[in-house]
Amino acid sequence: MPIMSVISTLDNNGQEVMGPEVLIYHYPSASIVSGSLLTVESNHFCVLKSRGAILNVYETGQYPITTGDKPLVGSFVQGFFGGQSPWQYEAIYINRAKLVVRSSGIALSAEMAEMSYDVDYYIHVPTKDGALKLVQHMPYRGHALLTDQINDYAGPVVEQAINQLIQVTPLEKVNEKIHDLTDLVRTHLSEFLDGYGIALDTVKVLVRPNDERMRALISLKAFGLTEMEAVRYYAAILMAERGVSSAPNMAIGQPFTIGATPVLPLGNADAGTATVK
Repeated sequence: MPIMSVISTLDNNGQEVMGPEVLIYHYPSASIVSGSLLTVESNHFCVLKSRGAILNVYETGQYPITTGDKPLVGSFVQGFFGGQSPWQYEAIYINRAKLVVRSSGIALSAEMAEMSYDVDYYIHVPTKDGALKLVQHMPYRGHALLTDQINDYAGPVVEQAINQLIQVTPLEKVNEKIHDLTDLVRTHLSEFLDGYGIALDTVKVLVRPNDERMRALISLKAFGLTEMEAVRYYAAILMAERGVSSAPNMAIGQPFTIGATPVLPLGNADAGTATVK
């Protein structure tokens, strides 16, 4: 007779192995046989397979595994495995909790300026049908499917949605479109994940210029400065950080005198007529 075993997502130390980064957990043992007790926690589904065929999808509870009416093993298995073949049953646990996935990349604005984006989206598997669809359509290697691997599939969808709007939007207007961008990402991503039985919850989108200097100049313009004033103030900040005494003159657009020689600041209209006294 097969030895009864308890199948669950707890390790030998009683710790839960399905953390916030695990969507699918394949029970890593061939000890699941007829008579085993299948345990499913309140935030999990469990898909039971036999020889590649899906037998059932379980919700919260404990379920004894019983062999079907038809014999599944032959004389070879009887002789070498004592009547039970390895991997006769497979238990695949699905995390029902809300998980967060992050996608990031580079998009180009209407001026072909590089924009960095970060998208955090929250997902969960809401139903038994969703769990079944996930197991049937989402491939994975080893004994777990992690959220990072989910993004390997969903990342290109996010990138396409981001570029669809950003590529036709001027650099300075991108943040004004953040709500439209979020809705666009949510629509594309929700349709894609639905094919795997995954429901999409909250979507958060952050977009910013990839170049640090460009971010600083846009921030200065937000104070009401003109483009030339923003450049002067940015140069003045860099000069002040290096201890250059003429930094205030650069900021206000006034000449700085060294001895009897006036040094005109960046953007002064009379720069071409400066003379040495």
